Amino acid sequence: MTSLRFIQGQSFHFFIPFVFRNLLINPMKNSRRLFLKQAGLSSLGLAALPILSRCRANNNNNKNPFVFARATPESQGVDSQKLIDFVKAADSSGLEWHSFRILRHGNIIAEGFWEPFKSDYKHTLYSLSKSFTSTAIGFAVKEGLISVEDQVISFFPNELPEVIDYKLKSLKIKHLLTMNTGHDSGTMGLMRENEGNKTWVQSFLEQPLKHEPGTHFFYNTGATYMLGAIVHAKTSQNLEEYLKPRFFDKLEISDYDWEQSPEGLNTAGYGLRVKNEDIAKLGQFYLQNGTWGNEELLSAEWVEEASSKHTESQEGDGDWSQGYGYQFWRCKPAPGFYRGDGAYGQYCVIIPQYDMVIAVNSESFDMGKSMQIMWDHILPAIKNDPLPENRESNKILNALCSNLNIDTPKGLKSSSLAIEINSREYKIDDNSFGIESLTFDIAHDQGEMKILTEEGENILRFGMENWLTNEAFVKNDFPIENRIHVPSLIAATATWLNENTLSITRKFVEAVHSDTLICLFEGNKLKLSFNNSVAANSNTEDPRETLFGIA
Repeated sequence: MTSLRFIQGQSFHFFIPFVFRNLLINPMKNSRRLFLKQAGLSSLGLAALPILSRCRANNNNNKNPFVFARATPESQGVDSQKLIDFVKAADSSGLEWHSFRILRHGNIIAEGFWEPFKSDYKHTLYSLSKSFTSTAIGFAVKEGLISVEDQVISFFPNELPEVIDYKLKSLKIKHLLTMNTGHDSGTMGLMRENEGNKTWVQSFLEQPLKHEPGTHFFYNTGATYMLGAIVHAKTSQNLEEYLKPRFFDKLEISDYDWEQSPEGLNTAGYGLRVKNEDIAKLGQFYLQNGTWGNEELLSAEWVEEASSKHTESQEGDGDWSQGYGYQFWRCKPAPGFYRGDGAYGQYCVIIPQYDMVIAVNSESFDMGKSMQIMWDHILPAIKNDPLPENRESNKILNALCSNLNIDTPKGLKSSSLAIEINSREYKIDDNSFGIESLTFDIAHDQGEMKILTEEGENILRFGMENWLTNEAFVKNDFPIENRIHVPSLIAATATWLNENTLSITRKFVEAVHSDTLICLFEGNKLKLSFNNSVAANSNTEDPRETLFGIA
């Protein structure tokens, strides 16, 4: 399958689903879900976030881009059989893993991508973006532009509320970094609601602080946005512009993009997309105490400060209960472990004791279980010294990692109805999507759906019980209202649920989620309903209207 990249100027609309409930269930049953609710993303849904105003690709022209060296696990003191166990456990977990890389001593010892995801596709990071924003603050501190002790209100003299109480006056950058702002509810909802009347900064500063800053931990994505706004206030650059020469170019991270607020500032707490290898680069950069290529970019003192526990976090004994640093979480297995993470299982795990980095992308609805799989299988594999080579085990590991795939829905691979409906144009009743007609063409191994709108025709191609990645950006003609729109290639597969019901699953392979189109054919009539992956895994209904058509 041909690997494809973002084509500048092409448009594609992708929804970020509404529901976050049941994101994290046993074994850490109240862990990450609580923080999503606190951030204002659970009850409001990501509909509370802005429509993408601009999506920028940044490309280096380096002739010899940095790549990690590959090494056998045993040469780096890791038991390859236990890595086999890890991959098998991840693959059979019932959670959807998209990619992983494991580094030790700066070498990749295992990596895998579940088809249809590819190594050169970027991936939505959700809150793992926060760790990149923290890195930008580190650079601004290094350059003397700011101090973590600076008052937040000092950067926004023209966006302050009429009344500034003592709590707001005492709010400092370090409180934004450590999620100790004093809020006890999410701030993003009001920031979104006030669009057009007030800037996001104004809306954040107007929201009352129930606690004195520094005394109450509350996971709050709006606080991270303010960090990016402070960088902009000091440099007139948004985060990706500021980080480009200092970090992205230095680590040879390219082809990234970051969503923006209506004011043109990067959303900071979410919305960054990079490749899995770039997540590994972030981890290795911190593992090397801020150095890259023998150049100190950030000081070891800053890395220590950013990764240390500054506050208690969630109650309990889970992986979200070990304390919080500067937009990094501490991890349960040992005091030195820390990580950046994002919703649905985007991880950058940094393990200084073992000189190891783990980078993961996924659509996991139990992030605690995902991490436990890593702890249970990877950590016991690590030894202090190199091990005797195990060629047979390495051969098995490599074969296993090379043949990972996300299972396609299985029903009937063919239907006698296909011949009857092929090339038949179904005129669609008036609908909010502006769909005028749908036409199907289905063969034994693949098919396509032609979607006619007033803007023209789009074609979605799909495999029959196999993934087929569309070779160009196909507009998502069935978005969920008020969702973020980012470009992504679509891989699609279809199966017949019965003789007259065709189910088409679209997976957004440069994002996270998937979407199922259920096409019921009865005589000359068509009924099209929807079920996105978050709704399907959260026992909720997809909010989109059902479409009806007649041939």
